[in-house]
Formats: sequence, C-alpha cells, structure tokens
Amino acid sequence: MEFHYQEPFPILKDETQYKKLTSEYVKTEFLGDREILTIDPLGLELLAENALADVSFMLRSSHLQKLKNIIDDPEATDNDRFVAYNLLQNAAVAIEGALPSCQDTGTAICVAKKGENVYTGVEDAAWISKGIYNTYQDRNLRYSQIVPLTMFEEKNSGSNLPAQIDIYAERGNEYKFLFLAKGGGSANKTFLYQKTKSLLNESSLDVFVRERIMDLGTAACPPYHLALVIGGTSAEANLAAVKKASAGYYDHLPTEGNMGGQAFRDLEWEKRVQKICQESSIGAQFGGKYLTHDVRVIRLPRHAASCPVGMGVSCSADRNIKGKITKDGIFLEQLEVNPKQFLPLTPPHLEEAVSIDLNRPMSEVLAELSKYPIKTRLNLNGTLIVARDIAHAKIKELLDSGQPMPDYFKNHPIYYAGPAKTPNGMASGSFGPTTAGRMDVYVDEFQSHGGSMIMLAKGNRSKDVTNACHKYGGFYLGSIGGPAAILAKENITSVEVVDFEELGMEAVRKIEIKNFPAFIISDDKGNDFFESIAAK
Repeated sequence: MEFHYQEPFPILKDETQYKKLTSEYVKTEFLGDREILTIDPLGLELLAENALADVSFMLRSSHLQKLKNIIDDPEATDNDRFVAYNLLQNAAVAIEGALPSCQDTGTAICVAKKGENVYTGVEDAAWISKGIYNTYQDRNLRYSQIVPLTMFEEKNSGSNLPAQIDIYAERGNEYKFLFLAKGGGSANKTFLYQKTKSLLNESSLDVFVRERIMDLGTAACPPYHLALVIGGTSAEANLAAVKKASAGYYDHLPTEGNMGGQAFRDLEWEKRVQKICQESSIGAQFGGKYLTHDVRVIRLPRHAASCPVGMGVSCSADRNIKGKITKDGIFLEQLEVNPKQFLPLTPPHLEEAVSIDLNRPMSEVLAELSKYPIKTRLNLNGTLIVARDIAHAKIKELLDSGQPMPDYFKNHPIYYAGPAKTPNGMASGSFGPTTAGRMDVYVDEFQSHGGSMIMLAKGNRSKDVTNACHKYGGFYLGSIGGPAAILAKENITSVEVVDFEELGMEAVRKIEIKNFPAFIISDDKGNDFFESIAAK
C-alpha cells in the first residue's frame, strides 16, 4: 500500500457566523514568498476576554431554538416544558449581563489551531490566560478552581485560573479557537469505557447504549447535547473528541469512513441513540422525552486490541464559542442577543404547584411533605441553609471530634449550592443547585444526628440516600439544574454567610427564598423518582 496522509478530523465546512471585534493587533509581513500574520499578544488577550464574557451570559441561537421546540412539541411532558420554559427565561435574564446563566461559571478551556505562518513572539497561553483572568475579575463570575498545596491541602486560587489551554499547529496563516466554559457537573458526566471488538455489532451496541445512558442521569442539567465516540488511537484521543463533539465542533465531519481512517459521523446511529434517550423517560430532569436535544455519534479508528468508547455532554449551559484571528482582524462567534424571541407568548399550561412554608419547625415541614407523592412539583418559601462539599467535610470533622452538629443543619433544609459573585444592588449572584451525588456519603450519618432532613439540589442520588430518607424520615427535593440567573433575580431575596467564611463560595450561607421551584425526588417511604424510571 502506498503512503497516504489522512487528516484525522476533516471538517468539511464552517457555517459559524462571526462578529468582528477589531482590525487592530494584526498585520501581515513577507518572509520571502511566505505571508506571515503577526499578532500583537494584546489581541490574544482581547479575544479570550471577550469569548469568556460572551459565553457566560449568552447562548447559541440553535440551542435556544431547541428549547423552544420542546415547548412546541405535543409529545413533551409538562415537566419537559416546565424545564425548557425556565431555561429560556433564564437566558432572557442572563443576557442583561449582570447574572451569568449558571452559577458554576466553569473551568475556562481554550483549544486553538495556530497556522505555521502565524507569529506572536510570546508564550500564547500566558496572554490567553490573562484575557480569561480579566473576565473572571471584572464580571460576576465564580472562582471554582482549587489548587493543591500538598497532597491533601487545597485552596481556591481566587482567580479561576489555571485554565486549560491546548494549542495545535496546522498549515496556513490563521489562528482558530474554540473556547469552552465547562462546569463541574457536565465534566463529571464524561465517561470512558474500555471495550473490545465484541461491542461492534448492532445488538451489542444497542444494549450498551441503553445501559450506559442511565449513567448520565440528570446531575449535569439536561436537556443535553450528547456525544458518543467509538474508537480512537488512544483513550486520550477518544475523550478529546468527545469534548469537541459535544460542543458542536465536529458537526461537519464526513458521514462515511475511508481507508485513511478519517473520523466520521454515523447519522443512523445518531437517530437510534436519540430514540433510546427519549425512551429512557428521564426527560428534561424530571421525567419525559427530552433527556437530550440531539446526539452526535462519531466513529474513529482503533488499535486491534482496544476499543475505547467515550460519552459526554454539553449541558443546558451550552457554553461553547469559536473565535479566529486572520489578516482582516479578530473575530468571535456571534451568539444570540435576543433570547426573548424564543419565549412563547404565554407560558405553557401546568398544574399548580404545592406551596411549602419552610419557616416552621422541621417536624411540621416533614409531615407536610409526607402527604405528597414523588414527582410532586413544589413552590418553596422561607429559609434554606446553603452548604456543599467542603462545608459537609467540615461538619463531619466536628462530629468525628465529638462536637454537636450545628443547629442550623437541623432546623432548616440544606441547599447544595455555591453562588457566583453578587452584582451591585442585587440580593444574590447566580445561585443554582450543584450536583447532589457528591454529598451522598454524608446523608446517613447526618440524618442520624437530626440534620440534612430535607435536602435540595440537582440530579439523581445513590440508593444509600433513599434508604437513609426511609430510615430517618427525610426527603430529597430536586431543583432545576441550569436556571441560576432567574433564581437569583426572582426567587432569592437575601443571602447571609453564617459559618466558614474563609471557604469563599463554599462557605455556609443562610438564604431566604420565595416560590422556589422544586420536585419531590426521594421521600420518607423509600420511594425514589429516578429509581422508578430505571425499573420500567
């Protein structure tokens, strides 16, 4: 066989609509016959700063249209429509530029392709990092990056750095970028399965997908853009393709393979996996048809003894944006500036939610919740205590040392969350729920001490939590993952730090809420919504 080089991921076209940021910071020079694009590093800083700002408050028009499609679909459940409508309302709030669409404003990621005829003369990653730093300093975003000082001692970096910056070389004199703000919830729902040739037949692949779809759950805030990548020259190559595919970066790959091993989309299996997701009945968080907006299935070459399979999602905070620098200037993908146009003229009709007054003794609130079945939609009013990973660890340390559990953990429901910065003149920064499953290990012990009797967060939980709620009479309530901006604007009336102030966004807070939406997920009778779906 003769030598032939095949570009691994031949993207056939780019239909991205760009806006021009500036004509400054670029110039062309000639080195012999070669046209060199020279970029002032301030241009890299400018592009990164604008990219992370836009993607924190704006979404792609195509993503918003898919939310509207859910509301318009007669087969969608009331729960699907409720979530889709809330996410569209959230987009309409975030576009105002004060409250980011999600409180977890993510790890900043930049994937770049630098043409061989592009010259900057600097460490590009440093200038891209500076632009990212500027946005996180200047806007109401959250610092989520934890840096290790020793194996077990950690501290928040206070800047949301470091960022992940991957720069590749290619031909030409253009510099192309994909920026992502990847929240922990969706990042945690990236899976690698080391399979074999035995998977590569219709029946085996169908069974595999049906089983593994349940691994996704709702912790990463569906509806999802799901990517399933089969094959790869390495596990690392597979997962890199998963991330880019979930961001829409590989939408214009070929649709068939060749002897060079080019990556391709399998459109038939995309339809099949989408149907499997719809049939799962998980829906847009609380039951229904719309676990996923869409699916990308990409097939890659593999070593004969290995078949890596990767699965990952871009969540309801679909924060992906392209950029480029050419001899004509610096350009950034145009995201939607008028999300309100996707909202229906009238809200979807829904059965009235049950109002729950939280400002009563815990025993009375538990007795009230016990009257209703799982899946009941609630409006919560009153006081919540906010605590997440590190705060839970601190309270366990107190218990382990023989000290009592703080009264606030016994007297109020616990909301798993960590806010973004509070804008001037507002009661709260973006303040949506975090993934409940990370706190599962604490529930039985805490409830045995009379704490965590009502928990509020997002996503499915382990059987241990269901058992603990049954044993001690507790409840887990699910909040909608994603609409953090509208929760801050309309449902949270005050925020006060009450313990562990040094933990920053992980400090324990007391918040007052009104008409805060939630669903009963696990009850005091041993019932669990997600378990009931899996049993079907």
